[in-house]
Amino acid sequence: MTINSIESLRMAILEAVDPFSQESIGDVADILELSAEGSIVRLKLAFRYPVETIIGELSNVLSQALADVPGVTMADVEIVWRVVRANILDDGSPLSAVKNIIAVSSGKGGVGKSTTAVNLALALAAEGANVGILDADIYGPSLPMMLGVADGTRPEIEDEKFFKPVMAHGLQTMSMGYLVNEQTPMVWRGPMAGGALKQLVTQTLWQDVDYLIIDMPPGTGDIQLTLSQTVPVSGAVIVTTPQDIALLDAQKGVEMFRKVSVPVLGMIENMAIHVCSNCGHKEHIFGSGGGQKMAELNQVPLLGSLPLAMSIREQADSGNPTVSADIDSDLSLYYRSIAYRMIGGLASEAASKAAAAPTISVDDD
Repeated sequence: MTINSIESLRMAILEAVDPFSQESIGDVADILELSAEGSIVRLKLAFRYPVETIIGELSNVLSQALADVPGVTMADVEIVWRVVRANILDDGSPLSAVKNIIAVSSGKGGVGKSTTAVNLALALAAEGANVGILDADIYGPSLPMMLGVADGTRPEIEDEKFFKPVMAHGLQTMSMGYLVNEQTPMVWRGPMAGGALKQLVTQTLWQDVDYLIIDMPPGTGDIQLTLSQTVPVSGAVIVTTPQDIALLDAQKGVEMFRKVSVPVLGMIENMAIHVCSNCGHKEHIFGSGGGQKMAELNQVPLLGSLPLAMSIREQADSGNPTVSADIDSDLSLYYRSIAYRMIGGLASEAASKAAAAPTISVDDD
């Protein structure tokens, strides 16, 4: 093939759309090898986020994109993945072992933020990523119960100042719930709670974590600002319901992250629709379309909508969250779809920042 033909192949690849993250391939993957011999094309592509369970589908997408180029009769596509590091912290502290930090937040309580955060973490782990999750809700930690961690479990201490994460469902986890009694209320003022959160974040010995999911407390107060300003958060997602009051609070969450220069990767609409378990009737009991309208207003993607389903609550309460309970169920696929879009957006954001960075050159003159 001619050089122009190779360029047409490259453009076909870069302009193809990943159907899972809904990002252009050029924004989320790197071409490692591209060659042509006669009418046969050889491609090796590296995605910047984990795609372990969908390599076959992605290969088909790229093979079809190449087959549409005139003269191509066969495409040999190989896909690998490697998680891109957005966290610029490299000071030897425990957080240096984390490549990406994603805050899962909500403007108000009761919208299913913690359940969403846990299932997103499990969805990322199912793709092959090394995932940590931090329960930053100092006043009402729920992570130990949702992950089925036995009562009384305490993290191991190293060098008298570091916590070792508690492993649960393949996740590295840390929560204030491991350090206090379930029946002990956290009667703390803002500075005390903020200090406790900083200690949990900075003194936990995370081990080679690709994604650290931080389950934020609801609202936009002191604790949220403390975390956003002291931890190198790579991106944030906002969980809301279709209710007008929840959407108004979600708007505040978007503005808070923007004021502290944290990219908002998108919004997640929870409890969007209820399907009757007896007759199958579908009803938008909290309203419809609110999440999409709010996402458009704030110029961020709607990462996905989740149904109001009793099984999600039952599985979380039993310590076996939906994605862990049945990875291939319809409900799990909702969470996995949202996770793809979330980390695809994060990879695209990192690529944009890298492209915008100035290039320094030194002349010998």
